[in-house]
Amino acid sequence: MSFWICATCAVEHSEQVEVCAICADERQWVPADGQHWTTLAELSAGGTEVVIETVEPGLYGVTSKPPVGIGQQSMLVTTTAGNLLWDPIGYLDDDAISRIQHLGEVVAIVASHPHMYGVQVEWSHRLGDVPVYVSEADAEWVARPDAVITPWSGVLNPLPGVTVLQPGGHFPGSAVVHWADGADGKGVVLSGDTIFANPDRTSVSFMRSYPNRIPLSGAVVDRVAKALDPYEYDRLYNNFGSVIPVDAKAVVRRSADRHMAWTRGDYDHLT
Repeated sequence: MSFWICATCAVEHSEQVEVCAICADERQWVPADGQHWTTLAELSAGGTEVVIETVEPGLYGVTSKPPVGIGQQSMLVTTTAGNLLWDPIGYLDDDAISRIQHLGEVVAIVASHPHMYGVQVEWSHRLGDVPVYVSEADAEWVARPDAVITPWSGVLNPLPGVTVLQPGGHFPGSAVVHWADGADGKGVVLSGDTIFANPDRTSVSFMRSYPNRIPLSGAVVDRVAKALDPYEYDRLYNNFGSVIPVDAKAVVRRSADRHMAWTRGDYDHLT
């Protein structure tokens, strides 16, 4: 076996360690009964499969069934110049690779932050050693080093009309994608959980840790929201299938202002 997969976060590791560092961090968690490992072969034998569904024209959601690890929804952005695989899931098989390739050539793989690394190196190898762009600020979390990993910082333009930027927050290198042609040309943001689309579809959240409920400061939230100010977008997708369907840019600003107000104590009289 050339690599192992943490059963809790589904991030690939070149070797088994006592505990997955990503899960031991305060932003994630280790199961009460300790560290567990799995492999692609074991997951396949258990009936795991990859589901690919159209999210909107030019955008596909990629998930595993049943969910592996954190269970994110990866996104495949398709353009005439090539495709971007965003937040790669922690499972793949030959059939999934064939279906992904049928949708066009993947020219870049990027994860929003370390929780979403999945089996990114394996996706790359199966897709022809596609560059896997990893934020320099978060490179310490890579547990399967490989020549395909390409450090980046600031702004990345893997394809025309597709921009990856780093507002930070959840992790120092936490990133989002701006896809100019999405939402019928009004613009789409793929936010991972740098900016998390809430179930009400009219607000978003900003957190250091979602499972452990650790908030970010108002100043950081303001910085994250302002990082997207230069970009026009009407729709926002997080990494678990939730969406802000319209007016997303205003929703992000309004939600950031609300977060800042609560952390300042403006609404303490309501508590």
